[in-house]
Amino acid sequence: MNRSVLDTIRDDGFSLPRMADAYPRLSALKQVPQNPAFHGEGDAYRHTELVCEALTASPDWNGLPTDRQTLLFLAAAFHDIGKTVCTREENGTRISPKHTIVGEKIFRRMAYREAERFGLSFWQREVVAKLIRFHGLPVWFWNKQRPAFDLCRAAESIPLHLLYLLSRADVTGRIADTADSLCEQVELFRDYVNELGIRETPYPFANPYTRFQYFHKDDLPQDAVLYDGTTFDVILLSGLPLSGKDTWIAENGGGLPVISLDHIRETMGIAPGKHSGRVAQTALEQARVFLRREQPFIWNATNIVCETRQKLVRLFAGYGARVRILYLEAPLQELLRRNRKRERHIPETVLEDMIRKLEVPAPWEAWEVRLLPQCDSPAI
Repeated sequence: MNRSVLDTIRDDGFSLPRMADAYPRLSALKQVPQNPAFHGEGDAYRHTELVCEALTASPDWNGLPTDRQTLLFLAAAFHDIGKTVCTREENGTRISPKHTIVGEKIFRRMAYREAERFGLSFWQREVVAKLIRFHGLPVWFWNKQRPAFDLCRAAESIPLHLLYLLSRADVTGRIADTADSLCEQVELFRDYVNELGIRETPYPFANPYTRFQYFHKDDLPQDAVLYDGTTFDVILLSGLPLSGKDTWIAENGGGLPVISLDHIRETMGIAPGKHSGRVAQTALEQARVFLRREQPFIWNATNIVCETRQKLVRLFAGYGARVRILYLEAPLQELLRRNRKRERHIPETVLEDMIRKLEVPAPWEAWEVRLLPQCDSPAI
């Protein structure tokens, strides 16, 4: 039986070189040069090696449960994997713009496509993906327009104490004149997180309505108390094609009307991937009829990109709806099996492109976000 990536980490004594032997994608970091002003240690692999060493040498390390140690080490090992795609030279300087965002998607795609090899539960995968996504936040949060907002949003997805440990290792595992000032920023992050009371859990908003408004309006303080004037529910489904959305509706939809983009395509005789604008416009016209009546309904589409979901959430909430996102996920091999049996099958290149773009809904995106993968219990 194959060892999971977490078994590999633990059994090999938290060694990045041994992990890179088992997961060669990490060795690609050796081919990624970095800006010497911020990374005098050399290439991205050497930096990652120092980050992993700093993490395991941390005074907080031995106090962590083993499951947290392995997840945190996995995040440290892959924290800069996005640099393999994003790094380029601009005006004589090496930069890696958006490498955290790209890194999150790369890791998620690898762990999903090679699920048997990685051996991660859905929850473990997403904790690591979000740690990769936010690992730079402790350094830059104070420069944000709303520092508390960014911290509260990150706390909806991951324990910020783990993020603090990862970021501290990231800034100490480098050679740079700015290392000391970066460490001060990370310590400021820790202090502010503790002040907000979100070290391990999300911020305790007054009620769900206030929480939703905080993440969707400008300049609302997190300790505000708003009156809930919502009147009806809209369920927004999300997930890759063939992930089980139609089955969920049949079993749990309760007879609510359904706006299905696939059904609209079939009715209009439009092939998958073609004339998406026409299909979406027809669906929105149907939705506005229900919204004006304040009538609950289900919006059934893939909705795998956050920007797409947020446009819909803002529209539905503007009519007074409580928007509830429901994300479904099935293993890749099951999706492929279902696709082969489907009369109007999806080209595998199209499916692969959707996997590359996939952004799992974050808890802050709607009134409620439910994640229903075919997996085991939460990671932490």
